[in-house]
Amino acid sequence: MFNALILNQVDKKTQASVSQLDESQLPNGNVVVEIDYSSLNYKDGLAVTGKGKIIRQFPMVPGIDFAGHVAQSSDSRFKPGDSVVLTGWGVGETHWGGMAEKACVNADWLVPLPDGLDAKKTMMIGTAGLTAMLCVDALIEAGVAPEQGEILVTGASGGVGSVAVTLLARLGYQVVALSGRSEENRTLLTRLGASRIIDRSAFEESAKPLEKQCWAGAVDTVGSHVLAKLLAQVQYGGAVSACGLAGGFDLPTTVMPFILRGVRLLGVDSVMCPIQKRQKAWARLSELLPESFYQQACREIELKDVPAYAEAITQGKVTGRVVIKL
Repeated sequence: MFNALILNQVDKKTQASVSQLDESQLPNGNVVVEIDYSSLNYKDGLAVTGKGKIIRQFPMVPGIDFAGHVAQSSDSRFKPGDSVVLTGWGVGETHWGGMAEKACVNADWLVPLPDGLDAKKTMMIGTAGLTAMLCVDALIEAGVAPEQGEILVTGASGGVGSVAVTLLARLGYQVVALSGRSEENRTLLTRLGASRIIDRSAFEESAKPLEKQCWAGAVDTVGSHVLAKLLAQVQYGGAVSACGLAGGFDLPTTVMPFILRGVRLLGVDSVMCPIQKRQKAWARLSELLPESFYQQACREIELKDVPAYAEAITQGKVTGRVVIKL
């Protein structure tokens, strides 16, 4: 038997409870993993609270990522005792996920734990950190260099944003952090590497088709009006890595930034990202993130705490990463 957070739907409302399950109840897969840590992401918050249509089949164990060690494997690539990490692939949405002491998954979804990282550190990074690394790499591949000017990170107090700020600063970029809680998180964002912090209220006014050129590039986790505003402010030839929709999935902009300034909008997805790209990103995360990152950008909770923190994260009241100790 093992503990798991189970989501059920009663009268069209999602209910979350910690229950004991038998291993025979696990879904199909060729690798059983004993989970050491999972994490709570914004998408998990939407799933657990039922505020987003993330889960369509119940019962479901949420948790879009986890790290642990292999207990059983019928795939030659993994053997008992191997340390592994899983992010994406619909786990926690269509396949039982990481908020449990055990998971049974497809071997193709697993990545060997990178050197220098243990399970807890890996979940401090998690899907959010992997996404941030993919966003930063997309900017680099687009030719955005540190000497070209400031890089804006929106939603900088959140999971993806806080890691993006750290990575960009480590790579020598001047990072400007945009946050809805700028004063509350000023000290943290400065420690992570932000050269200055601006409040999200500066982006509340509707965007003009083109505005003053301010940013060499950006990592956007918010979408909607914030993304439209920053696109209008990106310098000629700049680029924006877009990976989130915390502010909405619409994009009230025009083609002007793209056809008059050559701005590029780079969509970044970590869910179905190919394994080779994942392995490269994890290796870079292990190399780039300083020890200080793990000391200040995370809090640890237990399964029983998840519903309350899920509610808080959907209300924008959670700073940094939240890891779940199994």
